[in-house]
Amino acid sequence: MHAGSARWLKRFGRTAPSRIQLFCLHHAGGAAALYRSWPRLLPDTVAPVAVQLPGRADRFGESAYERMEPLVGDLVEVLRPMLAQPFALYGTSMGARVAWALCHALRAQALSMPRILYVASNPAPRSGRGSWHPGKTDAQLVRFLHELGSTPSEAFEDPELLGLMLPTLRADLTLLDEYDARPAVRLDVPIRAFASPADTVSTVERMRGWRDETSAGFTLDLVSGGHLFDSVGVRQVIRTITEDLTG
Repeated sequence: MHAGSARWLKRFGRTAPSRIQLFCLHHAGGAAALYRSWPRLLPDTVAPVAVQLPGRADRFGESAYERMEPLVGDLVEVLRPMLAQPFALYGTSMGARVAWALCHALRAQALSMPRILYVASNPAPRSGRGSWHPGKTDAQLVRFLHELGSTPSEAFEDPELLGLMLPTLRADLTLLDEYDARPAVRLDVPIRAFASPADTVSTVERMRGWRDETSAGFTLDLVSGGHLFDSVGVRQVIRTITEDLTG
């Protein structure tokens, strides 16, 4: 096990053996806590493992990555000891792009590949870099956090806490804005995408473009809510993943 795996990987109380691991990656400005409820919503046969990136939560003291390549390189080393067991990847927003880049890095090193890649709320790589704009003012970044809807309301009333969060969000958006890889060979891994018709950034049409990133089959599911889905949408995602991984 990688020496720093406890910092990177959060299980939120799930310790029992399972048939398959589900590595979950969070959105820009977010944290592993996004997946805190998933262990009780998924069956015992599927073990969700949430990735905690540096610069947030219990890793506030570490600098967030501003480039995809070193992030994915370190993540490969963290996950390497766990890849003998079957696994799948799920990423939402920024996490979707990180999960996709991770798949390509695993293939480049001839390591085990996920059974399936799940992507949510992030435009397909070939649809362009998106509109992340890391050069936003602090006020614009605060508005962005409000729009995402995942930040506790009390954080907006604490200028000191907000001041700690904004550099990490800016780093996350820089990572997304600067990463524009276009691999020549598509993944030989099925991709299932989740999109909300109410999401104005990761539109359904831009999410449909993920079909061009795989030679192994593509499915697009429409989910309720906005960019990060609502509780009904999240439960729909979890039901779908459960059917895929236990069927």
